[in-house]
Amino acid sequence: MSDARLAELSQAAGLSVDWVDADGREQSVAPEHQRQLLEALGYPAQTDEQIEASLGELQHRRDTLALGPLITLDQDETLDLTRYFPPGTPFVIELEQGERLEGRLDDSARLPVIGTTGYHRLRIADGEVTLAVAPPACPSVTQLAGRENAKIWGLSAQLYSLRRPHDGGLGDTQALESLVSSAARHGADAVAISPMHAMFSANLHTYSPYSPSSRLFFNVLHAAPASVLGDAAVQQAVRTCGLGDELARLESLDLIDWPGVASSRMRVLRQLHADFSASLHPLQADFEAFRRDGGDALRQHCRFEALRGFMDLNQLPVDWRVWPEQYRDPASDAVEEFCEGHQHEIEFHAFAQWLIARCLDRAQGCAREAGMSVGLIADLAVGADASGSQAWARQTELLQAVSVGAPPDILNRSGQNWGVSAFSPLGLQQSGFRAYIEMLRANLAHAGGMRIDHVMSMRRLWVIPEGADSSAGAYLNYPSQDLLRLLCLEAERHRALIIGEDLGTVPDGLREELAQRNILGMRVLLFEQNDGRFHPAGHWPQDALATTTTHDLPSIRGWLASRDIHWRQAAGHRSDDYTRQDHELRAHETQALHQVLQEHGHATADQMDDSQQLDASIAFIGSTPAPLVLLPLEDAMASSEQPNLPGPGDEHPNWRRRWPEQAQDMLDAPAVSHRLQRLQWARNLVEGTRHE
Repeated sequence: MSDARLAELSQAAGLSVDWVDADGREQSVAPEHQRQLLEALGYPAQTDEQIEASLGELQHRRDTLALGPLITLDQDETLDLTRYFPPGTPFVIELEQGERLEGRLDDSARLPVIGTTGYHRLRIADGEVTLAVAPPACPSVTQLAGRENAKIWGLSAQLYSLRRPHDGGLGDTQALESLVSSAARHGADAVAISPMHAMFSANLHTYSPYSPSSRLFFNVLHAAPASVLGDAAVQQAVRTCGLGDELARLESLDLIDWPGVASSRMRVLRQLHADFSASLHPLQADFEAFRRDGGDALRQHCRFEALRGFMDLNQLPVDWRVWPEQYRDPASDAVEEFCEGHQHEIEFHAFAQWLIARCLDRAQGCAREAGMSVGLIADLAVGADASGSQAWARQTELLQAVSVGAPPDILNRSGQNWGVSAFSPLGLQQSGFRAYIEMLRANLAHAGGMRIDHVMSMRRLWVIPEGADSSAGAYLNYPSQDLLRLLCLEAERHRALIIGEDLGTVPDGLREELAQRNILGMRVLLFEQNDGRFHPAGHWPQDALATTTTHDLPSIRGWLASRDIHWRQAAGHRSDDYTRQDHELRAHETQALHQVLQEHGHATADQMDDSQQLDASIAFIGSTPAPLVLLPLEDAMASSEQPNLPGPGDEHPNWRRRWPEQAQDMLDAPAVSHRLQRLQWARNLVEGTRHE
């Protein structure tokens, strides 16, 4: 069997056979792994004959390539159409704003420059295509803040962890409103929150907000229905369900009881829907408008939720990939027949989505009214569960037989398999990037910014055959220019700040390309070190946000106390020998951190306790030239624990910690307020033009 032809097929299918790891070493994907991945992508490659046939199919596809349903281009850029049409071909362009342009392709078969951004219609040679004309960059911090050299700051929060009176055991949008208002009073311009994507309403099998059912819709458990329907309606629903004592029990817990919360909240939501439907509610017209605006995407999501609930109720498999065959196709007659008989259930799921959407609108409105220049920053997960709503409804646009992860890198030396599916590059292009555009619009609809988890996915993703280890994976390349242009276009339309989480193995040139498009990278204090020294504040980049830590890393106090090292050992992630080495390295790192804090005047030469080191660290990141500093609540509150410990097992209470303090009060404690004041002072000093 020819390895050369196999590699040729891999490259033609979009796989990178050769790549460079996080340590700068050249790597190659083994032939057996190439074959596994090609099979998973739909290109048989077990024999020479299959390889040749698959190569022939790909070549035929290239030779017969037609003008796709959507073409992206940058504003004021000419579009070369020589592959499709001869010079002089007449055309009509209907701009989104209503203007009509007529003409002919020039002598090089190019369209004239289009200076207006938007989704325009090109009619040419009896066909039509959408032209997505993108601005050169996303809105910047300076543009959003409305002043030159703006240096703003905000908080990052795990929404589920927030607490308010009578919240029933889980953080919700009402608690978020309280936090936003309080943060704004302290000078914050943004609050970044954990992913709000739709989870599974029936048979919840994961707590991680990064393994959603769909990135097109929202987790209804975080809705605060009283914000929309009023306290009286919610209290009546709780009484009807007899859930008062259970909600009080859930609220009293230190850790979230996810199954208990999900069960009780869904019962209350169902009762609210029943009460809402029983009479002509004043908000009925708004609800119906929401359903109309949601279109096919909302309809399919609600149908999926109804079907999955039906399967669970009847003790059938809940994974749609092993449902009875007639229900696996969203367009099948069997699905239509099922939906005809379950209209009330489908309407309920639409009702729940309406509530959470309106609640998020209120939270972002609260941020704007409080004077925040950005407000909420949504978090976009890198993929969705292959057994979920989005994968069922968009089967040709998502990869079904591979999962997404990462090779060994600075975050995880064993590599990672996140167990989620991602977009199909070919499926996206063939559908005019429909699912991608839908996803961007959904996540920017109720926010002033968006953080893209693992932004390297804009260029490539580490894909792994289903059931295999991360080591069996390879990089799959994506149409990055198309994805970036569409991102810039949607960011402009929503006037939103875009952040790209670029931690891990970053392809050459990607950070520079993101910076040109005003997509902020991320720099984390704990990683900003080299050769035993932390980088001086002035050496931090101006095209990335600064933060002390992330949800997957220890808090500053936890890091200083080596809590993460103890947890990894307790969870079985590290042997005793490696743990000793970790402690030795941490001792050197803590000394190096104290040294850089002292050099910048944030710490004294004397021994400092962990709280003093934390306060100095916060002032330090505030003094960097980063346009945005995000301070995690874990560090604002001087917690020693982290939200998530990546790796196998459930020893660590991932995604379950709750704050004991109420959201409305937590920032007003003297020590917390003092930290935020130091951060504000440092930001003002760097900006040089703004003094509170």
